[in-house]
Amino acid sequence: MKTRPNYLAGLMATVWLVLVGVPVYAMVSWSLQTRDSFLDRGPLALPGSITFANVAEVFDSGFLRYLLNTVIVTAASVALTLVVAVPAAYAIVRSMSWFSGAMFRVFLAGLAIPAQATIIPLYLIINRMQLYDSLTAIILPTVAFGLPLVILVLVGALRDVSNELYDAMTVDGAGPFRILWQLVIPMSKGAIAAVGTYTALGAWNQFLFPLVLTQDPSMRVLTLSLTNYKQEFQINVPGMMMAVMLTALPVFVLYLVARRWLIAGLAGMGSK
Repeated sequence: MKTRPNYLAGLMATVWLVLVGVPVYAMVSWSLQTRDSFLDRGPLALPGSITFANVAEVFDSGFLRYLLNTVIVTAASVALTLVVAVPAAYAIVRSMSWFSGAMFRVFLAGLAIPAQATIIPLYLIINRMQLYDSLTAIILPTVAFGLPLVILVLVGALRDVSNELYDAMTVDGAGPFRILWQLVIPMSKGAIAAVGTYTALGAWNQFLFPLVLTQDPSMRVLTLSLTNYKQEFQINVPGMMMAVMLTALPVFVLYLVARRWLIAGLAGMGSK
Protein backbone atom coordinates (compact mmCIF):
# COMPACT_ATOMS: atom_id res chain seq x y z
CA MET A 1 0.00 0.00 0.00
CA LYS A 2 1.46 3.33 -1.08
CA THR A 3 1.52 6.02 1.59
CA ARG A 4 1.57 9.77 1.02
CA PRO A 5 4.44 11.74 2.57
CA ASN A 6 3.47 13.83 5.57
CA TYR A 7 4.96 17.20 4.71
CA LEU A 8 3.51 18.93 7.77
CA ALA A 9 5.13 16.41 10.11
CA GLY A 10 8.43 16.85 8.27
CA LEU A 11 8.17 20.63 8.55
CA MET A 12 7.42 20.50 12.27
CA ALA A 13 10.26 18.04 12.84
CA THR A 14 12.64 20.40 11.02
CA VAL A 15 11.47 23.34 13.13
CA TRP A 16 11.94 21.30 16.30
CA LEU A 17 15.42 20.25 15.16
CA VAL A 18 16.40 23.89 14.58
CA LEU A 19 15.00 25.01 17.94
CA VAL A 20 16.95 22.30 19.75
CA GLY A 21 20.05 22.18 17.56
CA VAL A 22 20.92 25.89 17.51
CA PRO A 23 21.28 26.24 21.32
CA VAL A 24 23.29 23.01 21.49
CA TYR A 25 25.55 24.18 18.67
CA ALA A 26 25.98 27.57 20.36
CA MET A 27 26.88 25.94 23.67
CA VAL A 28 29.51 23.68 22.14
CA SER A 29 30.89 26.40 19.85
CA TRP A 30 31.17 29.03 22.56
CA SER A 31 32.77 26.64 25.06
CA LEU A 32 35.63 25.90 22.64
CA GLN A 33 36.56 29.54 21.99
CA THR A 34 38.61 32.10 23.84
CA ARG A 35 36.88 35.19 25.20
CA ASP A 36 38.45 37.42 22.53
CA SER A 37 37.47 35.07 19.71
CA PHE A 38 33.90 34.90 20.97
CA LEU A 39 33.57 38.68 21.09
CA ASP A 40 35.17 39.19 17.66
CA ARG A 41 33.37 36.53 15.61
CA GLY A 42 29.80 36.76 16.90
CA PRO A 43 27.54 34.24 18.66
CA LEU A 44 26.69 31.89 15.76
CA ALA A 45 29.95 32.02 13.80
CA LEU A 46 32.15 28.96 13.56
CA PRO A 47 35.06 29.10 16.01
CA GLY A 48 38.21 30.42 14.36
CA SER A 49 40.41 28.26 16.57
CA ILE A 50 39.52 25.59 19.07
CA THR A 51 40.90 25.76 22.60
CA PHE A 52 40.46 23.53 25.62
CA ALA A 53 41.75 26.11 28.07
CA ASN A 54 38.22 26.62 29.33
CA VAL A 55 38.20 23.04 30.64
CA ALA A 56 41.18 23.78 32.89
CA GLU A 57 39.55 27.01 34.02
CA VAL A 58 36.36 25.21 34.96
CA PHE A 59 38.19 22.58 36.99
CA ASP A 60 40.35 25.24 38.67
CA SER A 61 37.19 27.01 39.85
CA GLY A 62 36.24 24.06 42.09
CA PHE A 63 34.16 22.07 39.62
CA LEU A 64 35.01 18.70 41.20
CA ARG A 65 33.82 19.89 44.62
CA TYR A 66 30.53 21.13 43.17
CA LEU A 67 30.18 17.90 41.21
CA LEU A 68 30.65 15.83 44.38
CA ASN A 69 28.00 17.90 46.21
CA THR A 70 25.58 17.45 43.31
CA VAL A 71 26.18 13.69 43.18
CA ILE A 72 25.56 13.42 46.94
CA VAL A 73 22.34 15.44 46.71
CA THR A 74 21.13 13.44 43.71
CA ALA A 75 21.94 9.99 45.11
CA ALA A 76 20.50 10.77 48.54
CA SER A 77 17.33 12.28 47.02
CA VAL A 78 16.73 9.23 44.82
CA ALA A 79 17.39 6.76 47.65
CA LEU A 80 15.21 8.58 50.18
CA THR A 81 12.40 9.10 47.66
CA LEU A 82 12.26 5.41 46.76
CA VAL A 83 12.49 4.27 50.39
CA VAL A 84 9.47 6.42 51.25
CA ALA A 85 7.44 6.22 48.03
CA VAL A 86 7.48 2.48 47.28
CA PRO A 87 6.05 1.33 50.66
CA ALA A 88 3.65 4.30 50.66
CA ALA A 89 2.29 3.42 47.21
CA TYR A 90 2.03 -0.25 48.23
CA ALA A 91 0.04 0.69 51.36
CA ILE A 92 -2.27 2.97 49.36
CA VAL A 93 -3.01 0.25 46.80
CA ARG A 94 -3.48 -2.65 49.20
CA SER A 95 -5.05 -0.97 52.22
CA MET A 96 -8.83 -0.58 52.30
CA SER A 97 -8.87 1.94 55.16
CA TRP A 98 -10.07 5.52 54.78
CA PHE A 99 -6.74 6.74 56.14
CA SER A 100 -4.73 5.44 53.17
CA GLY A 101 -7.18 7.03 50.75
CA ALA A 102 -6.97 10.32 52.62
CA MET A 103 -3.17 10.22 52.54
CA PHE A 104 -3.24 9.60 48.79
CA ARG A 105 -5.43 12.67 48.32
CA VAL A 106 -3.00 14.68 50.45
CA PHE A 107 -0.14 13.62 48.21
CA LEU A 108 -2.17 14.53 45.13
CA ALA A 109 -2.85 17.97 46.61
CA GLY A 110 0.92 18.44 46.76
CA LEU A 111 1.00 18.51 42.97
CA ALA A 112 -0.84 21.84 43.07
CA ILE A 113 1.59 23.54 45.47
CA PRO A 114 4.62 25.13 43.77
CA ALA A 115 7.88 25.16 45.69
CA GLN A 116 8.22 28.92 45.15
CA ALA A 117 5.06 29.55 47.17
CA THR A 118 6.48 27.81 50.25
CA ILE A 119 10.07 29.03 50.16
CA ILE A 120 9.71 31.47 53.10
CA PRO A 121 8.18 28.99 55.58
CA LEU A 122 10.57 26.35 54.27
CA TYR A 123 13.50 28.67 55.00
CA LEU A 124 12.21 29.22 58.56
CA ILE A 125 11.70 25.48 59.13
CA ILE A 126 15.20 24.63 57.90
CA ASN A 127 16.63 27.29 60.22
CA ARG A 128 14.66 25.97 63.20
CA MET A 129 15.95 22.48 62.46
CA GLN A 130 19.51 23.90 62.34
CA LEU A 131 20.04 22.45 58.88
CA TYR A 132 20.76 25.70 57.05
CA ASP A 133 23.93 25.69 54.95
CA SER A 134 24.07 21.92 54.59
CA LEU A 135 23.38 19.44 51.83
CA THR A 136 20.57 18.00 53.96
CA ALA A 137 18.76 21.33 53.59
CA ILE A 138 18.69 20.71 49.82
CA ILE A 139 17.89 16.99 49.96
CA LEU A 140 14.82 17.08 52.22
CA PRO A 141 12.78 19.69 50.26
CA THR A 142 13.78 18.06 46.97
CA VAL A 143 12.38 14.75 48.21
CA ALA A 144 9.26 16.35 49.69
CA PHE A 145 8.26 18.19 46.52
CA GLY A 146 9.09 15.19 44.32
CA LEU A 147 7.04 12.66 46.29
CA PRO A 148 3.52 13.58 45.00
CA LEU A 149 4.27 12.79 41.35
CA VAL A 150 6.42 9.78 42.26
CA ILE A 151 3.67 8.25 44.40
CA LEU A 152 1.06 8.97 41.71
CA VAL A 153 3.11 7.06 39.13
CA LEU A 154 3.88 4.17 41.50
CA VAL A 155 0.25 3.80 42.59
CA GLY A 156 -0.78 3.52 38.95
CA ALA A 157 1.89 0.90 38.33
CA LEU A 158 1.08 -1.17 41.43
CA ARG A 159 -2.61 -1.24 40.53
CA ASP A 160 -1.62 -3.08 37.37
CA VAL A 161 -0.31 -5.98 39.45
CA SER A 162 -2.93 -8.75 39.39
CA ASN A 163 -4.84 -9.39 42.62
CA GLU A 164 -4.43 -13.11 41.97
CA LEU A 165 -0.68 -12.73 42.50
CA TYR A 166 -1.23 -11.00 45.83
CA ASP A 167 -3.71 -13.69 46.89
CA ALA A 168 -1.36 -16.50 45.83
CA MET A 169 1.47 -15.14 47.96
CA THR A 170 -0.88 -14.58 50.88
CA VAL A 171 -2.09 -18.20 50.68
CA ASP A 172 1.57 -19.24 50.56
CA GLY A 173 2.01 -17.58 53.95
CA ALA A 174 3.80 -14.42 52.81
CA GLY A 175 3.44 -11.32 54.96
CA PRO A 176 3.22 -7.72 53.73
CA PHE A 177 6.98 -7.13 53.75
CA ARG A 178 7.72 -10.33 51.86
CA ILE A 179 5.04 -9.47 49.27
CA LEU A 180 6.54 -6.02 48.90
CA TRP A 181 10.06 -7.36 48.42
CA GLN A 182 9.38 -10.46 46.32
CA LEU A 183 6.34 -9.39 44.27
CA VAL A 184 5.71 -5.65 44.21
CA ILE A 185 9.24 -4.42 43.61
CA PRO A 186 10.11 -6.95 40.85
CA MET A 187 6.77 -6.40 39.10
CA SER A 188 7.05 -2.61 39.19
CA LYS A 189 10.77 -2.22 38.53
CA GLY A 190 10.06 -0.28 35.33
CA ALA A 191 8.04 2.33 37.20
CA ILE A 192 10.63 2.45 39.98
CA ALA A 193 13.36 3.07 37.42
CA ALA A 194 11.22 5.78 35.81
CA VAL A 195 10.55 7.69 39.02
CA GLY A 196 14.16 7.21 40.09
CA THR A 197 15.32 8.79 36.85
CA TYR A 198 12.78 11.59 37.19
CA THR A 199 13.94 12.30 40.76
CA ALA A 200 17.59 12.23 39.73
CA LEU A 201 17.01 14.74 36.93
CA GLY A 202 15.11 17.06 39.26
CA ALA A 203 17.74 16.86 42.00
CA TRP A 204 20.63 17.34 39.57
CA ASN A 205 19.08 20.48 38.08
CA GLN A 206 17.84 21.89 41.40
CA PHE A 207 18.51 25.62 41.75
CA LEU A 208 15.94 27.23 44.05
CA PHE A 209 16.67 25.24 47.21
CA PRO A 210 20.49 25.50 46.95
CA LEU A 211 20.16 29.24 46.29
CA VAL A 212 17.95 29.98 49.29
CA LEU A 213 19.00 27.33 51.80
CA THR A 214 22.80 27.42 51.44
CA GLN A 215 25.38 30.17 51.57
CA ASP A 216 28.72 28.49 52.21
CA PRO A 217 30.70 28.15 48.93
CA SER A 218 31.73 24.64 49.97
CA MET A 219 28.04 23.62 49.89
CA ARG A 220 27.43 24.82 46.36
CA VAL A 221 26.10 22.50 43.68
CA LEU A 222 26.78 22.68 39.95
CA THR A 223 23.82 24.89 39.10
CA LEU A 224 24.94 27.54 41.57
CA SER A 225 28.58 27.31 40.49
CA LEU A 226 27.66 28.91 37.15
CA THR A 227 27.48 32.26 38.93
CA ASN A 228 31.27 32.09 39.35
CA TYR A 229 31.64 33.25 35.75
CA LYS A 230 29.57 36.40 36.20
CA GLN A 231 31.18 39.52 37.61
CA GLU A 232 29.86 43.02 38.16
CA PHE A 233 30.85 44.42 34.78
CA GLN A 234 31.63 41.34 32.69
CA ILE A 235 30.81 37.72 32.12
CA ASN A 236 33.02 34.89 30.90
CA VAL A 237 30.65 33.36 28.36
CA PRO A 238 33.02 30.64 26.98
CA GLY A 239 33.92 29.52 30.50
CA MET A 240 30.30 29.44 31.55
CA MET A 241 29.29 27.46 28.45
CA MET A 242 32.01 24.91 29.15
CA ALA A 243 30.72 24.57 32.72
CA VAL A 244 27.16 24.21 31.41
CA MET A 245 28.24 21.52 28.96
CA LEU A 246 30.13 19.55 31.62
CA THR A 247 27.16 19.91 33.97
CA ALA A 248 24.65 18.72 31.38
CA LEU A 249 26.74 15.79 30.13
CA PRO A 250 25.92 13.36 33.01
CA VAL A 251 22.22 14.22 32.69
CA PHE A 252 22.34 13.57 28.96
CA VAL A 253 24.00 10.19 29.49
CA LEU A 254 21.47 9.27 32.18
CA TYR A 255 18.60 10.16 29.88
CA LEU A 256 20.02 8.08 27.03
CA VAL A 257 20.33 5.07 29.33
CA ALA A 258 16.95 5.38 31.06
CA ARG A 259 14.72 7.16 28.53
CA ARG A 260 12.64 4.03 27.79
CA TRP A 261 11.85 3.44 31.46
CA LEU A 262 11.19 7.14 32.05
CA ILE A 263 8.71 7.49 29.18
CA ALA A 264 6.98 4.17 29.88
CA GLY A 265 6.72 4.81 33.62
CA LEU A 266 5.33 8.33 33.28
CA ALA A 267 2.84 7.00 30.71
CA GLY A 268 1.46 4.60 33.31
CA MET A 269 3.03 1.45 31.88
CA GLY A 270 5.87 1.06 34.34
CA SER A 271 4.86 -2.38 35.53
CA LYS A 272 4.62 -3.93 32.07
